Amino acid sequence: MASNKSRSPIAHALLALPLTLLFAGCAEPPIPLKFAEPEPLTLPSGPASEGPRLSAGLDGQLALSWMERGEQGGTLRYTSFQDDEWQAAADVVTDTGMFVNWADVPSVVPLSDHNWLAHWLSKSAASTYAYDVKVSHSTDGGATWSEPALPHHDGTPTEHGFVSISETGKGTHLIWLDGRKSANEATERSIDTSMTLRAASIDIDGSVSEEQLIDDFVCDCCRTDMADASTGQIAVYRDRTDQEIRDIYVARRIDGMWQSGVPLSDDGWEIAGCPVNGPAIAAQGDLVAVAWFTAADDEPRVHARISTDSGASFGERILISGLSPKGQVDIEILDETAVAVSWIEKGSRALVKESDVKLVPIAIDGTAGEELIVGRTNYMRSVPQMTRVANSLVFVWTDAYDGVTSLVSVRMPFETRSVEP
Repeated sequence: MASNKSRSPIAHALLALPLTLLFAGCAEPPIPLKFAEPEPLTLPSGPASEGPRLSAGLDGQLALSWMERGEQGGTLRYTSFQDDEWQAAADVVTDTGMFVNWADVPSVVPLSDHNWLAHWLSKSAASTYAYDVKVSHSTDGGATWSEPALPHHDGTPTEHGFVSISETGKGTHLIWLDGRKSANEATERSIDTSMTLRAASIDIDGSVSEEQLIDDFVCDCCRTDMADASTGQIAVYRDRTDQEIRDIYVARRIDGMWQSGVPLSDDGWEIAGCPVNGPAIAAQGDLVAVAWFTAADDEPRVHARISTDSGASFGERILISGLSPKGQVDIEILDETAVAVSWIEKGSRALVKESDVKLVPIAIDGTAGEELIVGRTNYMRSVPQMTRVANSLVFVWTDAYDGVTSLVSVRMPFETRSVEP
């Protein structure tokens, strides 16, 4: 038998599929959805590609961006998804100061048919985590890109990253983790030099407006996420307290102003450093769903909560996985009755050092469906993502072979079962 090293990336990532049913005891799933087996998709990314990120536009367009390292810095590349295929790759920018990292990754967002936005991170000083957020617009669907602008103007050689982007109709709104306070002189209080969560809008000409501080004390390097609900943008992030409790918070933007963040769940996860494991959010009208990872009380778990009033309130906490999850969650709305949660879990195959990419659909009443294995990865820093395209979920994640990273993408069609009256 051939070794894992001799297999192609997609062959390895889909090894031992068809899908594995792990939800025992039911002849039929408790929600009316069924998924087809994952279909491998060919990607135009090359070897040593890193930092994949899916971004969906309001009109259904889907883009995938990633970085390719150079001798210095790197190149931000992207592809679009059309006719159930990834198209030829194109470049946004080559930046010798680009910060290439598995956790804090750029994006290429198709805001509308012609208006696209890209962001990446560029070094501002020699310190490892001194970098700025750079933003570039395209008014011709990604064919050409503007000179970069910055959404922040503090001028400190500190960390600015973990960006989430939304189209508001009046411009592009961004939230990001901002480390400008880390330039302060250290005191006995962590909050004096802590990371903050900030927001601003940026126009095509690079002008910045609506700058706002959302939270002045947040976790250092857990990704943020933002979605558009019926009442405006809603964001999720990992907060931080003086007692080093790092639980998930949710903040809403009402009438153009961010409200103070509030706890989504009082998990009580006390951890002295950043777990690099952020939450995910999805919204469709009044339906909002959030998934997150916690290891409070040394018990790793993945949870979700669902709102039907645009995030004003949430239903009971839903346990998605309490076996051996590693987190790195994503969430997507399937229809008005169900959502899907994905995450990474310790591999189900004994004696093989790999992780499973898992998926489970959840009814809005909290009822769980089939728990499925979508694929597998050897890369311990993989952050799988998914986006719904019509009646399919498109996934992407990072794998590694002989120490070289590569990207894997699959498509999973789903259909609604007929339900007896």
